[in-house]
Amino acid sequence: MTRAIAWLNGQWGAPHELSLPLNDRGLQLADGLFETVLIESGEPRLLEEHLQRWSISANLLGMAPPPERSHLQPLIEEATQRCGLQRESAVLRLNWSRGESGRRGIDVPQPARHRFWMTLESGAPTFNAVTAIICQQERRNADSLVSRCKTFAYSQAVLARREATLQGCDDALLLNTRGQLCCGTVANLMVRRNGSWLTPPLSSGCLPGVMRGRALTLGLVKEAELGSDLNPDDEAVLINSLSCRPVIALNGLPRTLADTERFWQSLLN
Repeated sequence: MTRAIAWLNGQWGAPHELSLPLNDRGLQLADGLFETVLIESGEPRLLEEHLQRWSISANLLGMAPPPERSHLQPLIEEATQRCGLQRESAVLRLNWSRGESGRRGIDVPQPARHRFWMTLESGAPTFNAVTAIICQQERRNADSLVSRCKTFAYSQAVLARREATLQGCDDALLLNTRGQLCCGTVANLMVRRNGSWLTPPLSSGCLPGVMRGRALTLGLVKEAELGSDLNPDDEAVLINSLSCRPVIALNGLPRTLADTERFWQSLLN
């Protein structure tokens, strides 16, 4: 039985078997949104929070509302059954593009015919420590609507990660256009400073991450500007819906290791 499956236009198949039209704006222009959701024992974790962000982002970008839970839940259940992942951890990706372009150019077609597809594959949360650099090539735009949405456009993250890899590190922290620490390549940044957990405010240009939002709602973390570097005694973690990784070294300097797995699990309960 396959351990990865996709759904598109009413059809099920392996991810490499299904395909998008070449004129889909998500493929051509990265004009679309996605959500990555942890599945545990067949149940999507924090799905409502993911769908709320999905819907808010679509509205910000002038897109039609993406599918609601009533439409998605039967598909998610069938996907886990087809993959035999009812008792295991899996990763669900929900995709929403603005659909096909009728002609060349970037103008939004009217009406836009949006397209939804999803993939599911086996996968488990990760908590391994990482080494990181502060990225010098790329900066997060603190004033852009796009920074507030989880779009298909990940070239900046790819380049920042490549910069880290070329320096022998696992990941990169990004500054924003104001020179302040903002986020990791694919995760929110949280820092324990003087006994309190802090995370950059949304005005920094960081993504409104689901786990970040949970931590704020539960009162476990507060928003604060972090400056352009970490303090020597700061503990730092990179957190998203699939991982919570302590930063064990930054720019070659060792750092205190945070207890990340316990912190991450507390956000799901």
